Amino acid sequence: MTTIISDTRLTGERAAFGAKDVAISNVIFAEGESPLKHSSDVDIRHTVFEWKYPLWYAKHVTVADSSFLDTARSGLWYMEDVTMRHVLVAAPKALRRSRHIVMENVCIADAAETMWSCDDISMKDVSVHGDYFGMNSSNIVADGLNISGNYAFDGGHHIEITNSTLLSKDAFWNCENVVVRDSTIIGEYLGWNSRNVTFINCTIESLQGLCYIEGLVMRGCRLINTTLAFEYSTVDVEVDCTIDSVINPSGGVIKACGIGELIIDADRVDANATTIITES
Repeated sequence: MTTIISDTRLTGERAAFGAKDVAISNVIFAEGESPLKHSSDVDIRHTVFEWKYPLWYAKHVTVADSSFLDTARSGLWYMEDVTMRHVLVAAPKALRRSRHIVMENVCIADAAETMWSCDDISMKDVSVHGDYFGMNSSNIVADGLNISGNYAFDGGHHIEITNSTLLSKDAFWNCENVVVRDSTIIGEYLGWNSRNVTFINCTIESLQGLCYIEGLVMRGCRLINTTLAFEYSTVDVEVDCTIDSVINPSGGVIKACGIGELIIDADRVDANATTIITES
């Protein structure tokens, strides 16, 4: 039988510790750490979390039309099966070492060090503001993701992103198996030290972007104000623009409308390993 907690303000440490099969609505969890630690089968609606560590070690949790205030730091750690819809997260370090995560219409206003070492993540219409979002996380599918913050997805694996905008320096570093479609990415040093990275129909601006990548694929992209690209990368690139400058690709094919400056240092790379095809 489902327990109902509604229309109240709860205080004190572990206010609803270990709650099971519970429906929570119109509740304010005020002063007191870990109010729902070790809970399971919890449906939370129209609720405000004001204090630290509200949902550690929780399983099978839905949070809808609710808020985590800036004082609710480190809110969702070590969780399994959590769905968040129409939620505002104003506190940093919100998600860590959790899996089976669904986020829809979620605003993470302070996303510093958020969603680290998580797995199996689905995001739809999520906005993020803060550095180091998604570090070391895997199996991510995102549509309508907007990020303003540097170092996004460092160390991530198996990532698919569509219809998104990333204002992020050093995005997708140390990653493996990344596909980005129909998106805009603006930020220096994009994609360094990664493997199997694909961009399809994307607009990209990046100083020294797309370097040190093993297996870079680009189709129908536009590289705007992108300079010193592809250094030490193996490439299969077809872009619908002139690339401002290219430096020392390791090998592969580059097809572009033109290349403003091509820099090949014979003592650093094999000039014959890369085929360059331009219209001019």
